[in-house]
Amino acid sequence: MMQNKRPGFPARMDWPQGQSPKPAGPAVGARREAPPPVPQGLGLDSAAVRARMVQRLAASGISSAPVLAAMGAVERHRFVDSALVNQAYEDTSLPIGLGQTISKPSVVARMAELLLGAEGARASGGLGRVLEIGTGCGYQAAVLGRIAREVYTIERLRALHEKARDNLRPWRLAHVHLILGDGMAGYPRGAPYAGIISAASGDDLPAAWCEQLAVGGRLVAPTVGPGGQQVLLVIDKTPHGLKQTVLEPVHFVPLKSGIA
Repeated sequence: MMQNKRPGFPARMDWPQGQSPKPAGPAVGARREAPPPVPQGLGLDSAAVRARMVQRLAASGISSAPVLAAMGAVERHRFVDSALVNQAYEDTSLPIGLGQTISKPSVVARMAELLLGAEGARASGGLGRVLEIGTGCGYQAAVLGRIAREVYTIERLRALHEKARDNLRPWRLAHVHLILGDGMAGYPRGAPYAGIISAASGDDLPAAWCEQLAVGGRLVAPTVGPGGQQVLLVIDKTPHGLKQTVLEPVHFVPLKSGIA
């Protein structure tokens, strides 16, 4: 039976491989979502630049109103190094340290829209609990926090976990829970999930992810195809089993295990 107590923001967890993590304390923050901080540091109108980015996303085929609204609301320049803020709203991935990157806005929007297209999300009129594998700098978690009822996001690199915590703290997203741990094991205490999304690509998807996916839920992750090229893979969990759909080529950092 699933416990009602869930890890607060941010949850910091280390656990031995093969063991379930311990629940953290209660969520911090009296409000579900506070007004975001005033944009600064770009030397230009951040809202206008984001609006143009959203227009480009819509022109490229992103049609989900909640996703476009989330992309327009989350200030991407706050999640990149100060030297890169002028590139924050270009459709390009950017380095965030430790060999990791922040995904292109078009990729973030595409994967979020795919999650919203799951049977369960369509039937319930929205996205429930989501697990993100690979927090990175926290940008995608912030976007998911705009379209999902609850978000668990797990990062294996301690320094990035801390960076994401600092980046997300001003937004006071009490329903977004940060976890330090091995994403290949998923996060069983939050399961089942309406959606699971991965920001790293491996040869095979961990079985734990599919096990933690709810019936009617959807997993969106990059994986290595037969020719060695990464492709975007969608797995829908139906009452009759798993249905796989291979989509377009993508490029993500490698999926790794362990905590570093």
